[in-house]
Amino acid sequence: MLEITPLGSPVMRLEHLVLDFNGTLAVDGVLIHGVAERIDRLAAHLTLHVVSGDTFRTARAALTNLACQLVVLPARDQAKAKRAYVERLGPAATACIGNGANDRLMMECASLAIAVIQPEGAAVATLQVAHIAVARVLDALDLLLNPLRLVATLRR
Repeated sequence: MLEITPLGSPVMRLEHLVLDFNGTLAVDGVLIHGVAERIDRLAAHLTLHVVSGDTFRTARAALTNLACQLVVLPARDQAKAKRAYVERLGPAATACIGNGANDRLMMECASLAIAVIQPEGAAVATLQVAHIAVARVLDALDLLLNPLRLVATLRR
């Protein structure tokens, strides 16, 4: 579990991290350098879930031997499927990281939502529901590895 206590807000007790794959953990289907090491470190504190349409069909190979669960979604209704996945895990105990329009609904219901922009960009609607926006996924993962960094950003 990862506990975050933002100033002026209730304590977040996170058990799950749901991540998008392409545009978030990978660019053009290739895992971003540094992601694997951070996933393995975060797995000591959270159960990691990669939920993706796997546009380039590379997620399974890229995530082999990493401490995360991969769920490949069918092409239709991915936004609703991602939200339903977070709802099954329990939104209060879940953080999400994503960038695409199909990530908006899962991020909207999660306790903590981090949008990443990176080379693929980020959907404006997804940015609007995020609690935090960062330029790179490595920055997002590092926030969770160093949760005191989140205290001031999430201050109310």
